[in-house]
Amino acid sequence: MEFINRPAADATIDLVCRMCPMHLMEAAEKMKNLDPGQVLEILTDYDGALEDIPAWCRTSGQDFMGMDSSDDCYRLYVRKGRGMR
Repeated sequence: MEFINRPAADATIDLVCRMCPMHLMEAAEKMKNLDPGQVLEILTDYDGALEDIPAWCRTSGQDFMGMDSSDDCYRLYVRKGRGMR
């Protein structure tokens, strides 16, 4: 998992206290509202998301940019790919 400095996000979704599969379903729904190239910041405290979100990006054509963490949650950054609607 690559730790990055927080990039500018075009949208943020707070998925703290949500577990599988909601962290994937809600993130995918939020991505539909973004244009290709825009960045979604996903806030979560679910450890499973650290594997699930990058895997979802690979299978759905998104660009997983990396993550950052704080005391209360992880921040994962995903750039919307060209093929997603």
